[in-house]
Amino acid sequence: MNPRARRLLRPLLLVPALACAAPVLAQANKVDPQNLYHYWIRLNTTVNVDMPNSGLNLTKPGCVAVTYEIGSDGVPMHVQVAKVEPKSDLGSAALSAVKNFRYGPSLTNKIGQPIATYYIVPFNAPDDAAGQQKVMEPCKLAGYGQ
Repeated sequence: MNPRARRLLRPLLLVPALACAAPVLAQANKVDPQNLYHYWIRLNTTVNVDMPNSGLNLTKPGCVAVTYEIGSDGVPMHVQVAKVEPKSDLGSAALSAVKNFRYGPSLTNKIGQPIATYYIVPFNAPDDAAGQQKVMEPCKLAGYGQ
């Protein structure tokens, strides 16, 4: 093959390879909530929550695990309820809380790398740390390493 044809062919082969790799490169790392501070720091200490007026198990102690991705701008996106324990109508309240979170990049994440994580919203939990932990334990999600 002549040198000119080789120079033209190389970029043509590189484009499909990059197109296949782009979705993998764009995926956010899954990070456990306890290690999120390495990447993002929540800026707001209080958030507004839309609580339902009536529904199933609204007064029982329970939790809702909400998965989301923190975009490069620090705003949660792809917010979804992953787990509700016990079964209740509190998923929408947990979604509204997490959608209102705002983050700033940590000192080790100056480029604002998107991160996938989750947050456990406790409802009607006791005031003590041990009681809160017991209520939130069933909502822990597997697969969030680092």
